[in-house]
Amino acid sequence: MRWARFDQNGTPTYGVVEGDEIIPVRGSPFDMWERTSTRLKLADVKLLVPVIPPTFYAAGLNYAEHVREAAEKIGLKVELPKQADAGYRANNALIAHGENIVIPKDATDQVQYEGELVAVIGRRCRHLTRENALSAVLGFTIGNDVSERTWQKADRTLWRAKNTDTFKPMGPWIETDVKLDDLVTKVRLNGKELIAFPTNHMVFGVVDFLVSMTRYLTLYPGDVLWMGTEGATENMKHGDVCEIEITGIGTLRNPVVRES
Repeated sequence: MRWARFDQNGTPTYGVVEGDEIIPVRGSPFDMWERTSTRLKLADVKLLVPVIPPTFYAAGLNYAEHVREAAEKIGLKVELPKQADAGYRANNALIAHGENIVIPKDATDQVQYEGELVAVIGRRCRHLTRENALSAVLGFTIGNDVSERTWQKADRTLWRAKNTDTFKPMGPWIETDVKLDDLVTKVRLNGKELIAFPTNHMVFGVVDFLVSMTRYLTLYPGDVLWMGTEGATENMKHGDVCEIEITGIGTLRNPVVRES
């Protein structure tokens, strides 16, 4: 099933996407829900961020080649992470499919994409096991972890580099029927494919993170966990269009503009 969140006459509403149509529901995928009799053309609705998470988690440096690239850029020894450590991002940075990534006027040209799989938690959970961890996941969506690399090196925290307004596109919807080993992530800039990689070839997978995290904290319906990216990333500039596609889920597309 494919869940989208959209603007219905000024009200954020969940709907089930079927083909090129969306069926609004009463309720949400995180609670009781029922279909309405309405069918809308998907092309005619404005999609919203598929969920506003109670807590926004992120796995940093979770693909081997990206770890190497990041270390080499700043002259550090290449060391793969030894455990599934989760960090945090900010909801203010979230934007929907189709909305503009806005580069601040004082940012450098080192503003780059990161195409990521996003796990969306479907139920309250604690002390998950490897056997039941995925049962806590409602489904998966796509994220673009936009990063200003100069700020990332200079600041003591990632408050600007990762959490500037509009730096976290997420969408276009939540797909519940996903086989992780079948997924391939592709990143395109202005239609040119820059990288394609097996999505599930992570240092630590979704299950690893969920088991580790719920040993110490409670996850709630709507929490999201971004799973990291692979390989080198390139700069985005004013006028570009960045697309993150994950096979079986969809394509997250966002134009890029710079503040004047």
